[in-house]
Amino acid sequence: MSMPNESALAVLKSKGRSFYFASHLLGPQQRDRAARLYAFCRRVDDLADEASDPQQAYVTLERLKASLNSSQTDDANVNDMQTLMHDVAIPPEPMQALIEGVQSDLRHRQVRDEAELLSYAYQVAGTVGVMMCRVLDVSTPRAWPFAIDLGIAMQLTNIARDVGEDARMGRVYLPQNWVAGLTAKEIQAPTEDQAITIRAAVKRLLAMSQTYYQSGLQGMCFLPRPARYAIVVAASVYAEIGEYVARADYYSWQQRAMVPLSRKLTCATTALSGYALSRKAKPESLVHDAALHQHIQDCFGADQRRSP
Repeated sequence: MSMPNESALAVLKSKGRSFYFASHLLGPQQRDRAARLYAFCRRVDDLADEASDPQQAYVTLERLKASLNSSQTDDANVNDMQTLMHDVAIPPEPMQALIEGVQSDLRHRQVRDEAELLSYAYQVAGTVGVMMCRVLDVSTPRAWPFAIDLGIAMQLTNIARDVGEDARMGRVYLPQNWVAGLTAKEIQAPTEDQAITIRAAVKRLLAMSQTYYQSGLQGMCFLPRPARYAIVVAASVYAEIGEYVARADYYSWQQRAMVPLSRKLTCATTALSGYALSRKAKPESLVHDAALHQHIQDCFGADQRRSP
């Protein structure tokens, strides 16, 4: 058995605390793979978020995307990601889509409507769900739509939590038709009426996330049992971020919601006991809700059926 990638685990611990917390329930090999995937995705994200020159960062991401398909690269992180993708048969399409989604952040980002919001959430998080399926030894593509939904749910939670932080970076992920076209500058210091509009949009976003969490959790039956419990805990802890936003009356542009360790432990215990007692669906009988993918039907791994 190969030695664990300590540098990848360190990235997971420092930058993905909720996922690191849940990762202790995984077996050593799956935990190592998950940490390596997270570390690479985080590198992609940081290239955009920490860029002093957006145009140069865009070019760097373009080169990174090309290097993943190249047999000749001296980038150790790319080599490790190529090895992981080969070892567990991660399709190239979701990683390409992830990088393209992050590249879009380098433009002046204002999401127009719900369709664009869900398309973006698929790119930067639903894709990770597909890749995690392979990391966690799920072979059937029938699991992909549910994994995508869990990724989307977590991204919607991220957006609800980071309204202020994103606005300071010139980004508005709350759909423009939800917030009457408010700009990033206006969101940072809204009037009383504008604050009411923003709060309503954040509340709507979190309600939408719950629909995707419910679908994502339905798909747990596709996972091997140890991985199943780890992902249930990760989802529960992440959803709790939204609960903290709600407790702050949805003023998420004023203060970033953080879930303390004590609360994470409570969430984990509740999630595990609740899941253990619940009546679990069997993979062969599970049918995905096609309506959840009406805006992303053309995306890799998505449910391509037309909703009624």
